[in-house]
Amino acid sequence: MVQNKLDFKGVQEKAKELDFPGSVLEFFEGLMGQPYGGFPEPLRSDALRDRRKMDKRPGLYLEPYDFAKARKDLEAKYGKTSEEDLASYAMYPKVFEDYKKFTSTYGDLSVLPTKYFLGKPEVGDEFQVELEKGKILILKLLAVGPLSTQTGMREVFYEMNGEGRTVAVHDKKSSTSTKTRPKADPSDNSQCGAPMSGVVVELRIKDGQQVNKGDPLAVLSAMKMEMVISAPFSGKVAGLAVKEGDSLDGSDLICKITQ
Repeated sequence: MVQNKLDFKGVQEKAKELDFPGSVLEFFEGLMGQPYGGFPEPLRSDALRDRRKMDKRPGLYLEPYDFAKARKDLEAKYGKTSEEDLASYAMYPKVFEDYKKFTSTYGDLSVLPTKYFLGKPEVGDEFQVELEKGKILILKLLAVGPLSTQTGMREVFYEMNGEGRTVAVHDKKSSTSTKTRPKADPSDNSQCGAPMSGVVVELRIKDGQQVNKGDPLAVLSAMKMEMVISAPFSGKVAGLAVKEGDSLDGSDLICKITQ
C-alpha cells in the first residue's frame, strides 16, 4: 500500500486489478481459518477473483498426502531422510529444497554459535563448535588474505585445535555491481512495473508471447513473501526487461504488453 500510495479506499476500489502478495491471497482463501465476523466483501471476492474460497477448516480441503512416495523421492534425491525432513518437505517443499541446496554447499551450520552464524568473526576471535557430544572444534581466525581480482576469492587463515589451516572463500562483495533499470511509465498503461522491491524468482513469459488478462507474468519474492505479477489486460509481450534472479526496485519495468 505504501509503495503504490494506496489507502484503504483505494485498495477496495482497485482490488480486482491489484496484485496481492501470495500470503494475503492465502489468508483471504481461508488457509488460516475464518476471522471473527467473516471476511470483508466484496474485497475478498475482488482480490481472489477465480481462486477458491474456504468456509470450513482448511484441513478438510486437503487431498490425501502420500508420505511413503514423498519419503522415497527424498531418499532418492538426498539420501537418508528423517521424520523431520519428511514433515518439512510436506509442509514447505520449496523451502526444504532451498535448505538442502544450502547445506550441500556449506554443511550443517546449526552447530555454529549464533553470533558467528549471523556475522563474521574478527581476526583474533576464538570460539568452539560442538559437532556432536564429545567432539568439539576450537577455531581461531588468524588473518584474511588479499582479494584475487581474477577469481574473486580470498584466502582465510585460521587455527583448528591449534593447527594452522587455510581455506579459499568467495568474496561476494567484490562482484557486487549496481544496475540502473528503466522505470515503468505510469502514464503508459502498456508498461508493467514491479509493484514492490524484490527478486524475480520465476519468469513465466517470453518476448512475443500472447497473454490474457490475469495471466501470470512473473513471481517476485520480497521479505519472505511471494507475489505473482499478472497481466493487466490481454495482448502480446514486448520489450521483456528482466530475467530470473534479477533484483528489482518498486516500479522497475518488467515488460510491455501491446494490443
